Amino acid sequence: MAQLPGAAVDFARFLAGLTARLDRRSGWLAVFLERDPDGMRACLAGSELPPWDVVDALLQDLASDQGAAVARTEAAAARALHAAATAAHDALPGAAAALAGRLDVMLREQRYAAERLQELTAHRATATTEEAAAALDVDLAWAEDDHRRATARRAELRARADALAAPAAPAPERPAQQAKPKKRPRGGARFAGIAEEAAEPPQPPAPVAPAPAAALRGARFAGVAGPAEEPAPSRPAPEGAHAATGAVARLHALRAQGRGGEAHVVLAELAGWPAPRLPLLAAELHRAGLEADWATLLWEVAALPPAGLVAAADALAAAGRGADARQLLRQGVARPVPEIADALRLLTGDGRDRQARALALAYLAVRSPEDAAGVARSDPDRLVPLLLDAARGVSEERHWDLVHAFRVAGVLA
Repeated sequence: MAQLPGAAVDFARFLAGLTARLDRRSGWLAVFLERDPDGMRACLAGSELPPWDVVDALLQDLASDQGAAVARTEAAAARALHAAATAAHDALPGAAAALAGRLDVMLREQRYAAERLQELTAHRATATTEEAAAALDVDLAWAEDDHRRATARRAELRARADALAAPAAPAPERPAQQAKPKKRPRGGARFAGIAEEAAEPPQPPAPVAPAPAAALRGARFAGVAGPAEEPAPSRPAPEGAHAATGAVARLHALRAQGRGGEAHVVLAELAGWPAPRLPLLAAELHRAGLEADWATLLWEVAALPPAGLVAAADALAAAGRGADARQLLRQGVARPVPEIADALRLLTGDGRDRQARALALAYLAVRSPEDAAGVARSDPDRLVPLLLDAARGVSEERHWDLVHAFRVAGVLA
């Protein structure tokens, strides 16, 4: 622990003290120790940082064992120490690449949990005995917990990645000395069934065939890549508005009845709706006070194949929701290198260079130069100039790092 940042050591000591006060045979601590003993040991040693939902669950155990007043006191210390440890971990070399890889893993975990919820909900509706229904209720509760934790962890990782990608002060011009290539950290702790990421961003279970270029026609990114003037909002189709109103009313009813698992399933379904309906859903969800569901829906849309992601960002920008479109792009670039390469080739091949640059800029803001080199390798003649131009929009430092990574990868002389 001596080589770790001081803040990481301080939090690890706090976590060890907290768990020492808990019963390891019951509560959430028992769950975490059973599901991921190696991950828990890494967190206690300080080499890995547990997601906040894990810390919060342990504080719930403390409240059950020693009372709410004790837990509230410890929670304040836990928050401060966790925030300091997070900042220390994210200041380490390669932190941006590590966060991007973990976001990719968490995306698939969230989608798997949503599919599991949908499957269990269907089985529950056809249960023929009380015993079967009771067993499915237990499974549903665990599946909903998995989905809730995956959603919370994606939001936490996204906030950390956004903080790292915040625009830096412009770097002065410098001669062509080369920066040392950044190395991607390997391994990491996972809880509640979350799998460990590989050294390279893990590939999806089955490859998604790229949509034809025609499927991306009409995408507009004016106002997406930066704070440019927003396009004039478009007039919604009446049938789309009616469908959005009905879907949000259904969600509101499910939330009111405490049927969160079914609400998550509905959100997963809405992510597959035609892109022009997305701004309508945003308006209806905010009108109904379901802002958290809008945030979850954006995460689900960000998991669509590149063609769907581009169409969704287009629809949001065209409706005057440029901030949502930019957020969607940032979330959507946490995906395997081949998918990003396919999307950029489709956009540039269709003559929409400004849209391609917006996607490239969002990618470069959160992914490593080595990842960008992997993207460029698929079509150097087309993608190297695009990515180098976009890198200047992030910072001059990022541009020079990208030049070096391209040379190392052999895609730039």
